[in-house]
Amino acid sequence: MRRWLHRFAPALLALLAGLLGVAALIPRPAAAPAQPTADYVIIVGVAGLRWDDVNAADTPAMWQMAQGGAIGALSVRSARRITCAGDGWLTLGAGNLAVYTPGPVTPECPPLEVPITTNGASGSATLPDQADLVSRNRALHWGAQPGALAEGVRCTTAVGPGAAIAAARPYGRVDKYAETLDDTALDACALTLVDVGAIDGDDPVARAADARHADAALAGVLAARPEHSVVILAGLSDLDATSRLHVAIAQGPGFTSGWLTSPSTSRPGYIQVVDLAPTALALLDRPMPVFAGGAAAAIGSGRPTDVAAAVNRLADADREASVQRRVGTNFFQTLVVAELLLFLLVVPLLRRARRPAGPQTRRPVPRTVVRAAEVLLIAASLAVPAALVADLLPWWRWPHPALAFGGITLAVTGAATFAIAFLTRRSRAIAPLGGVSAVAALAVALDVLTGSRLQLNGVAGYSAVAGGRYAGVGVIGLGLLITGALLGGAALAQRFERRWRPFVMAVIGAVGMVVIGSPYLGADASGAVALTAGVCLAAAMAVGGWLTITRLLWAAAAALFVSSGFAILDLFRPEEQRSSIGRLLVRTQEGTAGFIARRIAEADVVTTVTSPLTFLVLGCLIFSTFVLLRDWGGLRRLLGVFSPVRAALSGLVVACLLAGVVDGVSFNVLGAALATALPLVVLSCLRVLEHADDRTPAPGVSEESLTS
Repeated sequence: MRRWLHRFAPALLALLAGLLGVAALIPRPAAAPAQPTADYVIIVGVAGLRWDDVNAADTPAMWQMAQGGAIGALSVRSARRITCAGDGWLTLGAGNLAVYTPGPVTPECPPLEVPITTNGASGSATLPDQADLVSRNRALHWGAQPGALAEGVRCTTAVGPGAAIAAARPYGRVDKYAETLDDTALDACALTLVDVGAIDGDDPVARAADARHADAALAGVLAARPEHSVVILAGLSDLDATSRLHVAIAQGPGFTSGWLTSPSTSRPGYIQVVDLAPTALALLDRPMPVFAGGAAAAIGSGRPTDVAAAVNRLADADREASVQRRVGTNFFQTLVVAELLLFLLVVPLLRRARRPAGPQTRRPVPRTVVRAAEVLLIAASLAVPAALVADLLPWWRWPHPALAFGGITLAVTGAATFAIAFLTRRSRAIAPLGGVSAVAALAVALDVLTGSRLQLNGVAGYSAVAGGRYAGVGVIGLGLLITGALLGGAALAQRFERRWRPFVMAVIGAVGMVVIGSPYLGADASGAVALTAGVCLAAAMAVGGWLTITRLLWAAAAALFVSSGFAILDLFRPEEQRSSIGRLLVRTQEGTAGFIARRIAEADVVTTVTSPLTFLVLGCLIFSTFVLLRDWGGLRRLLGVFSPVRAALSGLVVACLLAGVVDGVSFNVLGAALATALPLVVLSCLRVLEHADDRTPAPGVSEESLTS
């Protein structure tokens, strides 16, 4: 019996810890959606309208709506890489990501041209190209159905060409159409869509003039609105490649204050264009289309009572999001180049790191050079966590945000490097590996526990403009959490007796599963499933020795069992809150899993080609193969002496690759993990090689410190 327990303890303990982590996926209650309290819904669209266009002087009608209604930042993501005016209007009408603008994607959106045939005295109109739009969007993997919003109500009025795109039924009919607001009855239909133009360019004077024109049209709508109506103002699209967050205001019964939010964002103050159609239908007590990509808007708390403060906060979020992508790309490109160069510079040190006893044929590398290399390796491993912490200061408000971000990140990196180097100066081998990994994971975990404020629109987080995630843990944060859970757990497990090491790694891994998978925290069930696989593998290998077929089968069975629990519980979450695994299972039941699989595969390919982290992964693979795994590289000795580290690195690669492929981000999760982990592994190799020929402990150094 004892032999049986010793043999199968790794898989059983990993299974136990995973089962405890499954409880973290109990779905959270959704925010109360908009209740059917309106007789009429009027959606006013202004392409390009941003929060920095709204002020009491130039746009008094918009300001009045913001004072008396619920407000939020609108993400205008569509099925097109750059959302032009037609794409935004069609996405509104389809209730899902759609594309209208023909031709290739260009930095500037082409003028909106909508062929419309009016039908005389009946007041209706027809869009002759609607059939082509329906066929074009049905062929996409988003499953958008143009005309879904109009089909959800008995009658729709459209004012202006953009509104006609959203109000057209699948066969092209617009129930009531007018070119302008003049002589338009806003109570003729329960749903009215109004296109009041666009605000284009970067010239403040021109934007202010366009905003005043749109505000005058909005004032006419507010003056003519029928009783018991809800008016929604939306900046439905971008007009060029500088993607931004836009204006969303809802005023009327049920929308008298607070932040706009949605189950699709789970973030107060943020909604998407795909949420507008479900919101309108919910207000009119109409059924929701089954293929809707969003959810009905709700009211979130926490909005400042001063409308100016609330508007400034949304404008500030737009400013941060607008510079995040450019600064983030430059940061990761610089980090990749710097780390790969550092690895090349360390090669001579690895070759000469061993200090054999007796006469030496070559001079050893001076210790000061080795210590300088260790400091640089620690600094490189701390760069990504430092980028996350840098968002504690509003660097995006400075005249030169890239320089401000770089200065803050370097300062944080320098302070953290000094602390880690000082605390681990007398330690051996894996102390920095475990310490830095734990610090990186702790930084992400604390951010998740406090609402993921640093990751939202952060360089080391995710962008609300991209529209992929608005809350929880992002791709970079997921990589850091996996690294901390596995490598930090390995460093801790090394201090325990061999038979307790699987239990230690399983417990640390279970904590990581809770942080990543809980809908209250990381809200990433796919990431939790991936970490489960990595932890089960690591627990099976942590006791040392070979990874036998029996251990592998038990670890795989435990991982499959726990992962199935995560996936099944994910099915009980609301549709808009499910992870990619939950959506894939639902689509499999419906027979449409191919659309999801195709979307994920296309995203993986695009990310692989465009992400700088792909080059980091390839560089790390080449460096590990041709340098670290050589006899003088030290990695084989490190993995042989520290079996938990070998287990953790194996689990890390498996977990990160699985998470990246399933979430459609390719090597980005693994790249984020390696950006922190590999410099620490190189440092550990240097320390192991330095003491590889020690016969007795150095003066003042205990045996335990050699494996600490």
